[in-house]
Amino acid sequence: MTANREQKADAKIGSSAKSRKGKDVGARGVFAAVLTPLDRRLEPDLGALKDHCAWLVANGCDGLAMLGTTGEANSLSVEQRRRMLGSVAKAFPPATILPGVGSCALSDAAGLARIATEFGCAGVLVLPPFFYKDPTEEGLYEFYARLIERVNDARLRLYLYHFPQMSSVAIPVNLIVRLTDAFPGIVAGLKDSSGDWSYSRDLLKRLPGLGVFSGSEEFLLENLRAGGAGCISATVNVTAPVVARVVAAIGAAGLASPDAAACQAHATAARQVLQRYPLVSSLKYLKARLAKDSGWERMLPPLTALSAQQRADLSADLWEVDDLLRKEHALAQLFEGETPEAIRGSVA
Repeated sequence: MTANREQKADAKIGSSAKSRKGKDVGARGVFAAVLTPLDRRLEPDLGALKDHCAWLVANGCDGLAMLGTTGEANSLSVEQRRRMLGSVAKAFPPATILPGVGSCALSDAAGLARIATEFGCAGVLVLPPFFYKDPTEEGLYEFYARLIERVNDARLRLYLYHFPQMSSVAIPVNLIVRLTDAFPGIVAGLKDSSGDWSYSRDLLKRLPGLGVFSGSEEFLLENLRAGGAGCISATVNVTAPVVARVVAAIGAAGLASPDAAACQAHATAARQVLQRYPLVSSLKYLKARLAKDSGWERMLPPLTALSAQQRADLSADLWEVDDLLRKEHALAQLFEGETPEAIRGSVA
């Protein structure tokens, strides 16, 4: 990448506004795949949700990708999702919100997408319909095309959600090409949660300018260097201050800087520990500790909270992974007065 191209890429990070030529460059930067707090009746706790979103923004997140896998969205009703979206969209700039609207029911997905678009959200993240296995490319095309037609709003920005391990439905590159050709400007990008960087890399080569987000901050620096949009990450619910350092280093010294690479290594180390455990359960446990509120550990069935042994092992592993985590003021409560030996000994 030349210095001129690198400067242009650096300037776009964290922006959902316009490029120098006035073209909509879409959502960019570090988005948190926001957790959903629950009350004693297992209803979404809107107050705790807004408090958590405020913490994420204060600790470096550029946007809020609520109602996705990490947010347990497919265990929530359409009405619950509407309430949550309405509450957050009134409390935060809608242009920083990228909600998941995926559903096997076309009418539900289109209805949620319409509401998000009317609020002025940065876009909507849409899983493929996932109940019927091995759908044809034509069937997937029809689903997305009809969703766009039902919303019928030029402000819609649709981001495809590629997560084949969870949905069992992959999104073929050829389908993305067809959709971007048929709906230019509307089909704005994709979240790649496959864990296979080559999928994003090849997609960015095939469709330069597409807003491709990596589903893990492990690939944040590679994504941005390749012309991608950033990351939408679950673990940012806890590690936001660490991941924000990557973006800050890029802003200060450029995509090729050693500082950016070093910050990326810290973020990757934390991610690799967290993803060894049930991810949503782990993040809710850690959030409960940060917020000093055990209610954060509530899960919607079939998900369950971590066992005592898992809690101890996760806490000890995080303590050992990287001293940068322990030095982050916003994360200090996770480590106060503890050592790996003491943590593991507490459940021996």
